[in-house]
Amino acid sequence: MSKEPKEKKINAVFEGGGVKGIGLVGAIAATEEAGYTFANVGGTSAGAIVASLIAAGYNAAELKQIMDALDYTDFQDKNTIANIPIIGTTRSIRKKYGQYLGQFFEHWLRELLLARGVRTFGDLISDPEATDPCQRYKLQVIASDISQGRLLILPGDIQKFGINPDDFEVATAVRMSMSLPFFFEPVCLEDLSGEVHFIVDGGLLSNYPVWLFDPQNNNKTLPTFGYQLIESAQKPLHEITSSVTFGLAMALTMMEAHDQHSIRQINFNRTIEIPTLGVGTTEFELTRERSDMLYQSGLKAGRAFFNRRDSEEHLHTHHTTEKGT
Repeated sequence: MSKEPKEKKINAVFEGGGVKGIGLVGAIAATEEAGYTFANVGGTSAGAIVASLIAAGYNAAELKQIMDALDYTDFQDKNTIANIPIIGTTRSIRKKYGQYLGQFFEHWLRELLLARGVRTFGDLISDPEATDPCQRYKLQVIASDISQGRLLILPGDIQKFGINPDDFEVATAVRMSMSLPFFFEPVCLEDLSGEVHFIVDGGLLSNYPVWLFDPQNNNKTLPTFGYQLIESAQKPLHEITSSVTFGLAMALTMMEAHDQHSIRQINFNRTIEIPTLGVGTTEFELTRERSDMLYQSGLKAGRAFFNRRDSEEHLHTHHTTEKGT
């Protein structure tokens, strides 16, 4: 009597990287090809965007359609001050702490999530009995509270602001996670004492939070695969022409280079490394050709990872069987 094939469920964590996140979608397609389904997902910035859509039920083909239809320049929704000729950008950063509002992005994501019946994290509960938020909710989003210098894991940490995680909007959490300093305005929240906190891109503190679903107290859990965006050795220089571009370059460096070497060494066996082909984090004028190249890079990297993993599992099973005979 033949056994039914075992369902291959995994947890997944997606790195941040702005426009480069297109490569993540290609790797997700390879994951689905290999027969895996996603249980819990998490990420930072662009990784949080992708994770939220997966949590809402979108598959790789649908994600690619969404990305292909998107004009990334729409995300550059300047505030009133930034529209002032010549001095607008600098004055906007001084007064609003960012060039762009981020409102277009939040509305765009909210509509996509609502189309699948998801508005708050209460719509993404995977284990109603769990007391640990990382086990209760299907989605985890990383953001940075720069007022207090701490990492936020959302939705669980939103309780510190007097908000019930079940009632917290997913689109707002992701908007926090992708708020690149000097580029997008931060999200401001009052805590229970009335103090205002500035919440920005999670990549400042953890751009690749592959540890999110690691087991506590030796409890068994599903395997976690990480999806990481790897910079080219010939990475172009950040253009620095003013105090504004200097600050943006500094923020990008923190996110793109944070713990890269040690993270790769420790997590090599569970990381899909996706070459980003020289595409910049804020390259919003990306051509269709370069977008397709990024997607194919992720697809190729994902297929190589799962082919290697399947080969290793086959060899292990074959070796174990021979020892038992």
